[in-house]
Amino acid sequence: MPDTTGRRAELEANLRRVNKRIDDAIAACGGRNRPTLIVVTKFFPPEDLLLLRELGVRDVGENRDQEAAVKAREVPDPELRWHFIGQLQTNKARSVAGYAHSVHSVDRSSLVRALEKAMAGRAEHPNSSAGGTRRGRPAVLDCFVQVNLSAEGTGRGGAHPSDALEVAARIHDSNHLRLAGVMAVAPLGGDPREAFSRLADLSSELVSRYPAASGISAGMSGDLEHAVAAGATHLRIGSDVLGARPPVG
Repeated sequence: MPDTTGRRAELEANLRRVNKRIDDAIAACGGRNRPTLIVVTKFFPPEDLLLLRELGVRDVGENRDQEAAVKAREVPDPELRWHFIGQLQTNKARSVAGYAHSVHSVDRSSLVRALEKAMAGRAEHPNSSAGGTRRGRPAVLDCFVQVNLSAEGTGRGGAHPSDALEVAARIHDSNHLRLAGVMAVAPLGGDPREAFSRLADLSSELVSRYPAASGISAGMSGDLEHAVAAGATHLRIGSDVLGARPPVG
């Protein structure tokens, strides 16, 4: 077996630095509940996931179903929570429903229907081979409404803010999905403080209708402090923990 001592030490040091940034951001806000740290493992091998588990990481994020499904099979740790954070096609909903504990990128009604259908099928046949890696996992899939915060309505995906509450209502009315909250990516070149402030306002409106949907998934390696200040409950951190992406190919 390859020696992973050096890689483990690297990940441990990176996690320590990221957690220190989170601690400092919380302190700067006068103290608040600590957000969940989701380590984004896309493009990194399953061996890194095993090391992260040794270091206490329980939440990992993936944005490509083909890659995530393989990793979920290769690292069948019941304590590991898989967060799907990438743009999702409806024809991939069944696969994602097989391993994910949450989907952070629900942005349209057709995707809500596809995820509900997939989860309903797995609930109906929990012990069949169709149950995939989901067996033993929660029967309800947490869903965040992804909101597009760019001024032009283009860029990193998500529902237009004016459509977000309709998507939320569809999730809330589903039998096998749970409305968890909202998610957004700060627009490229924009002010993340202003973007996350708008997301927090939308979250407040959502919570006024659905009190349990208080999640705010926001913040990446470059802007986590602004996300914490805006009340983020989930941070999606990749490069600051795992380092530069390995070559793809």
